[in-house]
Amino acid sequence: MNKEILRLAIPNIISNVSVPMLSTVDTILMGHLSGLHLGAVGIGSMIFNFLYWNFGFLRMGTTGLTAQSFGRKDEKEMGVVLGRALLTAVSIGLILILIQQPFWEIGSVLMNVSPDHMNLVEQYFSIRILAAPATLALYSLMGWYFGMQNALYPLWITIFLNLVNIILSALLVLHFGMEVKGVAFGTLIAQYLGVIFAIVLLFHKYPALLKQIVFKAILVKSEFFAFFKLNKDIFIRTLCLSFVFAFFYSQSSKSGELVLASSVILLQFLNWMSYGIDGFAFAAESLTGKYFGSGNDRMLDKTIWHSFYWGGAMGLLFTFIFWLGKDQLIGAFTQDELVKAATSRDYLWIIILPLIGFGSYIWDGIFVGLTAGKSMRNSMFLSFAVYFLLYFGFREMAGTQALWIALLGFLAARAFFQSALYFRYGKNLR
Repeated sequence: MNKEILRLAIPNIISNVSVPMLSTVDTILMGHLSGLHLGAVGIGSMIFNFLYWNFGFLRMGTTGLTAQSFGRKDEKEMGVVLGRALLTAVSIGLILILIQQPFWEIGSVLMNVSPDHMNLVEQYFSIRILAAPATLALYSLMGWYFGMQNALYPLWITIFLNLVNIILSALLVLHFGMEVKGVAFGTLIAQYLGVIFAIVLLFHKYPALLKQIVFKAILVKSEFFAFFKLNKDIFIRTLCLSFVFAFFYSQSSKSGELVLASSVILLQFLNWMSYGIDGFAFAAESLTGKYFGSGNDRMLDKTIWHSFYWGGAMGLLFTFIFWLGKDQLIGAFTQDELVKAATSRDYLWIIILPLIGFGSYIWDGIFVGLTAGKSMRNSMFLSFAVYFLLYFGFREMAGTQALWIALLGFLAARAFFQSALYFRYGKNLR
């Protein structure tokens, strides 16, 4: 079991840890220009996180359904799931481009974008929104590969996409002086090249399964309804998660440029941690779905417990890295002494978060593999309430520290409620 988990997790970890490099490089490039540029890209990135995270069901739902079909050895369903997910992804992406103005207006209000940041953030948004069809198509393709127990292709796709993005962003910012527009165009171009690369791999490895993607089969009403019923619950769950982080950024922005710059940097570290632990969560998605689909309860139980062992070890590793590398990590993002001081003040939370938060990430992977969308949604509702109770309960006495107290409590609550649901219902979770 350890070998099977590591076979999937190690490529996932390399792939996932490279994902925040996109926003990390953008943050570093902007941080060495000014705090204003740093804050603008941080806000702009969070608007897109809020937007795209809500369509995370295109990856998670696709992984769970594909993995269960893989476990049943149902080749027709494997192909149909991919076709259904890609059709949904591209359609949603085109709609987002068509109605981008309302999204921008809502996002700028929710994020409390200041007049100083407004022009820069709007430039970033208007360029990156054009990548919506490609971004969502990549969600579906990556989720399908994970469900097929193939962690190498997502790794290759992610490395390719990130290298292109980093090179283009650095070139456009440093050589052509395009500032915020440069990092936005770098991401836009990289997303479409990433989709092309992913499709080339698809035709190379799975030509037989592609023949199963028949438009008529994709649009079977009852199966499409089941697809959206599962993804509706994951969508609601992810909407709550996105709102938690959007609220965090929004309140940081209201507290001033220094607090915002500090939050942008510290949440980059949280991204590193989450994507690292998600390597094991993604392995849990693939293996849980496969063994659930094949009806192998013994291996399903082993998958769950071993995933927690490895996830906990990864959380501990990140805690040590953050603890030992504090000055070097902060210095990589900014040389502004005021921003450094503000970041150092809140840094302890980042050291604690991996130990408290790893359980919620692993449970998410297990729930996805079981296609337990309703349980994911319900546990998120309860954790969402805990987050705001803690924030408003501590705001008066703790100030901006209340944001970190609430975030820590939110992650702990997710793990607690998910554990309670699983130990009550087991594999019959829905």
